[in-house]
Amino acid sequence: MDVAEAVKKRYSVREYLDKPVPEEKLILILETARLAPSASNRQEWRFIVVKDKEIKNKLMQAAKGQKFVSQAPIVIACCATDTTHIMSCGQPSYVIDVTIAVDHMTLKATEEGLGTCWIGAFNEDKVKKILQVPKGVRVVELLTLGYPASEPPPRKNRKNLNEIIMYERWSS
Repeated sequence: MDVAEAVKKRYSVREYLDKPVPEEKLILILETARLAPSASNRQEWRFIVVKDKEIKNKLMQAAKGQKFVSQAPIVIACCATDTTHIMSCGQPSYVIDVTIAVDHMTLKATEEGLGTCWIGAFNEDKVKKILQVPKGVRVVELLTLGYPASEPPPRKNRKNLNEIIMYERWSS
């Protein structure tokens, strides 16, 4: 599968099969995060891989009761160890860097026949307490990972390219 195909096939999976993810596939997915670019090559991301059912149940509660969080065979807490670096454009690098790494993982998971879902609806303080994340480290995203229970729904409501692309300058 090439990257363009993975982009087209990737979708947010909210129902998983009760089937473990082979360790070899997990390592391949985590390796793509390790290889992701980061501002000034800071590599401030850290990933907590959660397979334990009790911990996943607690994470589900911290994620506003979204049941698929505990149903997924794996939940990955995507963290940043340094939140102080501001790029010259004025943006904090940690959110962007962790996001790039997560996107790499979602595409590799798709290639491996697995599904993922980005979770941004969670209480960070609760997640940090559950996972014993130290002070100063941010939990940027949670990512569920496993075998999808069903085929992806058809994509809908995607804007046309001419609605989102401008050339040379902002135009309406």
